Amino acid sequence: MMSPGTDGQRWFALQVRTRWENSTALLLSGKGYQTLLPTYQTKKRWNGRLKQLNAPLFPGYVFCQFDALNRLPILVTPGVIAVVGCGRVPVPVDDAEIAAIQTVVSSGLPAEPWPYLEIGQRIRIESDALSGLEGILIKFKGNHRIVVSVSLLRRSVALEIDRSCVRPLGPTRTPALELIMSHPLQQGVVA
Repeated sequence: MMSPGTDGQRWFALQVRTRWENSTALLLSGKGYQTLLPTYQTKKRWNGRLKQLNAPLFPGYVFCQFDALNRLPILVTPGVIAVVGCGRVPVPVDDAEIAAIQTVVSSGLPAEPWPYLEIGQRIRIESDALSGLEGILIKFKGNHRIVVSVSLLRRSVALEIDRSCVRPLGPTRTPALELIMSHPLQQGVVA
């Protein structure tokens, strides 16, 4: 397999057809490219029974290492829609981000997709007695708690709440793929 940084080989995020992540990764691997498709365990109801499945951690994306100047073999692979980039220029994923993803995958610890929160972002509380309230994320307090400003009676009230109780409103960013920014077509996907 190809190693990072040799002969212009960099990691790129590929936008792929929905539910084609596994087959596209296999096809690219068959062509000799190094791919990364991080998955997580999930349970889905199928024909009335609960089945445990592996699902992509980044639905709609496969990471692949290749030379951006020679991307045609990648683009003609079934399932590949585009290479994520800015304008017509493919943007490589930072090696530290790929290493972090590989570390998470190899750790064996449970991982799942989770909304990315940023300070100043509007959020909605989705559990407890405050369900449905909207506010603005003010700061992070440790790994599991956040401080949210909620407007009540034309006044702002700051609450400390578990971060698993909130969901972002509006566009969000995936932490490992800052360059995708919610939907790659808005930022530019390179063909």
